[in-house]
Amino acid sequence: MTRGGDYADVLVAGAGPAGCAAALTLAATGADVVLAHRPHPRQWHVGESLAPTARPLLDRLGILDRVASHGHEPWYGTRSVWGDSTLTASDFIGGPYGPGWLLDRRAFDVSLRDAAREAGVRRHDGSVTAVSRVGQLWRVSMSGTEVVVRYLLDATGASARVARRLGARVVATDHLVAIAAVLCGRTPAGDTGSGAERTSLVESAPFGWWYTAPLPGGRTIVMAVTDADLVAPTGLRHPAGWWEALTATHQIRTRTCVRGNRPPQRLAVLRAGTSCTSPTAGSGWAAVGDAATATDPVAARGITAALATGVSAGSAVAADAQGDEDALTRYAELTTAVHTEFLRARTACYRAEGRWTGPFWTRRRRDPHARP
Repeated sequence: MTRGGDYADVLVAGAGPAGCAAALTLAATGADVVLAHRPHPRQWHVGESLAPTARPLLDRLGILDRVASHGHEPWYGTRSVWGDSTLTASDFIGGPYGPGWLLDRRAFDVSLRDAAREAGVRRHDGSVTAVSRVGQLWRVSMSGTEVVVRYLLDATGASARVARRLGARVVATDHLVAIAAVLCGRTPAGDTGSGAERTSLVESAPFGWWYTAPLPGGRTIVMAVTDADLVAPTGLRHPAGWWEALTATHQIRTRTCVRGNRPPQRLAVLRAGTSCTSPTAGSGWAAVGDAATATDPVAARGITAALATGVSAGSAVAADAQGDEDALTRYAELTTAVHTEFLRARTACYRAEGRWTGPFWTRRRRDPHARP
């Protein structure tokens, strides 16, 4: 098809890690790609972890050195209190990929978009407002303009706004949320700031679980994770109640209640639920990242999975364009299988914690996706 102007080979709706990974993958094949992104200048990015297993994906996309040199905090491993009161450790040192990263998420996303621009991806500041099928092409309206493309990729997040326009449905497994705050101090009295501090920490609680990790710039992200309908009864929606629950923990309190730290002035309530779009691909389109499969943050796989689905979907689109009529079907089957396996692993993880009897825990022990 004709390139330039109102035409392109592929439109990627959404410029997060999944959308950028798909755009970079397709640009490397010579495709003309438009990346549609509506900036959210006031959006609060709390920071996330990126596992060492993401390194091969970043290398394949040609951005490993860019990410490694961007000032993100090294992530040396995880600490957890789960199933009993013992603090257990899992370290990345000695593994095949070395440490991961505790990201400055805003800077990470900007670096991916810059890489896409440098690879020749065209950017449109706006979101998809309408889609129609014209023969084998898509006519897409975006904030007052139109573009005709052969392929359409949905990277709009767990809402899967584009895929739902095409007839797909989002199947939610739960309504998990994270109530998050960023604290400015992070070094407890007597801690020398050694590498052991550059780990994430998870601690279960009667209402769900806590997560904390250091961020670049001497800050700390702390999140209480529970079901949406349990936020009000547990008092977690308000800083005073959130702080009171934090001080009732053991390891989280030791890590975060340091000199100078007080209850946060504001909290952010972030969607963290598990869902899967069905199907995740069809003729001329595919969903990537959370728009394909969104997973409980207990797995710490969100960005890695976003990159992986972006690369896989981009490769499937390229294969389809070369005449492989089953490529997008295989992608859809793969994402469904990966999501199903995640549900089984999630059930096993939550069943390993048997100390709590509240609704959060009983719901997960009755998970219908568990192995018989």
